[in-house]
Amino acid sequence: MIKGDIFFNLSVRSVRLNFLRSMLAAIGIVIGVVAIASMGMLGTNMQLEVKDQLSSSANTIVISSDTVRMGPVGFKPSSSMATGVTKSELTKIDTVVGSNGTVIPLYSTNGEFTISSVSGRGSIYGIDPMDIPKFLSLNQSYGNGTTDLGVNEVLVGADIAENFNLKVGSRIRIGSFSASSRPELRIAGVLQPRGTVADGVSTDNGIVVNSKWYTNQYGGEDEWSQVNVIVNDVDNIGDIESAINAKLNTNAKSPIIRIRDATSQLETETSALSTVTTFIMAIGGISLLVAAVSIFNVMMMSVSERIEEIGILLSIGTEKGEVRRMFMYEAFILGLLGAGIGGICSIAIGYTVVEAMIGTTAYFFQPASILYVPAAMSIGVVVCVLSGVYPAWRASNMDPIDALRSVE
Repeated sequence: MIKGDIFFNLSVRSVRLNFLRSMLAAIGIVIGVVAIASMGMLGTNMQLEVKDQLSSSANTIVISSDTVRMGPVGFKPSSSMATGVTKSELTKIDTVVGSNGTVIPLYSTNGEFTISSVSGRGSIYGIDPMDIPKFLSLNQSYGNGTTDLGVNEVLVGADIAENFNLKVGSRIRIGSFSASSRPELRIAGVLQPRGTVADGVSTDNGIVVNSKWYTNQYGGEDEWSQVNVIVNDVDNIGDIESAINAKLNTNAKSPIIRIRDATSQLETETSALSTVTTFIMAIGGISLLVAAVSIFNVMMMSVSERIEEIGILLSIGTEKGEVRRMFMYEAFILGLLGAGIGGICSIAIGYTVVEAMIGTTAYFFQPASILYVPAAMSIGVVVCVLSGVYPAWRASNMDPIDALRSVE
């Protein structure tokens, strides 16, 4: 057993006699393990959060034109200037979907709004009031709201309601701060938080208005920004997408309509987050390189300080492999100490970082997340062991006579 190995005991003695120096060298390993594990867990938790949120709209197909141009409030572009999903295209979509789903056309743009002389900016969606309850729900804690919007009524997102301390019955003016002549609209309800969704309707920092009000202000009637198709059976989503594509994009070389669903967006989001996470972990891994230099320096000092001991061991017939093993044990012990402390700190620091950056730790102890702790610890130990290879080789290849002669 390793515990009864005399060379392991000699390594433990060396670490204990130079404990402060050893721990200072191991700090680099601690920092590296914490950086890699914490950033890895943060990235994984982001991916799991996004995946969970996008899954809530996994049965939604989003159909849009290549470009949608909208002007400021009050600007009404001609039909030749505005582009979007046309009325004839919407009719074709309705025909293809039939009873297999629900078709919801909507307008959207970004714009300013003013609440009690305080301005803000967010997404503005124009939706037929009959379609709103099909995919949006209200938070009644802000007052008893309704989705049956009149022309001068709106729904506001959860973030806007919280930031501006709004409730049902509050007033909002859509448009620039200077446009004080524009009438105020009554808030008819506050929407439930939606987070990141695949249907393209991010209402948390958005405002939903009656589609008639939208086209009166922005123009582009019957030129919808996008059309959402909520499929009854998610297993049929691929067949419906193919049917819509065949019906609308008759020219395969120059498609006029983009069709996407949660799967494509999930792949894009996951790929982007994975790239960012890998980059951040690579930066954190630089501290392990610094730690490797520090461990290498400590090990070289240990070899220099123990030349007499090495000379005696070699002169009495100790094999070179055993001397090498003694110093490799020492590097392993340093790595184990640094990785162990780093692993413990990673859980505490990682939990705090995830809570602060994402706002939830619901996925923190998922296997895909917590796996980064032992992985980072293993990397830390390997880095330490590799740092001890040359010092161990140098010690084992000393000439015993020269080693004893160099001692005064």
